[in-house]
Amino acid sequence: MKKIISIAALALTVSFVSISCKKKVNDAELQTQATTVVTANPNASVEVIDGTAHLSGTFADQASKDNMIASLKAIPGIKDVMDMTTPAPATPAVTVNAVDPANMQKVTDALKDFPSVKAEVINGELTLTGNVSQIQARKIKMSVDALKVGKVNYNYTVK
Repeated sequence: MKKIISIAALALTVSFVSISCKKKVNDAELQTQATTVVTANPNASVEVIDGTAHLSGTFADQASKDNMIASLKAIPGIKDVMDMTTPAPATPAVTVNAVDPANMQKVTDALKDFPSVKAEVINGELTLTGNVSQIQARKIKMSVDALKVGKVNYNYTVK
């Protein structure tokens, strides 16, 4: 009977020891796995400290950042992800000149008989300014419209 109790006690001890001795993943292994995940975004980096991943860098949009955080949290052993990222810088709006230089030359040639009228591109649109008579305004409109240069603002004063 003593043998049975001793064997049962030994089996119980071995089972508790095996449960409590789970292999813990160290930070170096977690760092390797986290770095592999983060390489999908060349503008981001990660550092693992005490099982917490510290994500830094920039992302193109919120969805890609959220996906990266979810991927890091999915790594077994990562307790939490600290988001230390910064938003990607906004790309400046590129203003496109709707009137190309060749068309501007044509407009300038069409307006050579009207020295009081000035042609310039404002916000990508051709704008004509100056003082003209009613007959001159009609001739200018016909000449410029015939060139088909796009949107034209006739901001000249008709006397």
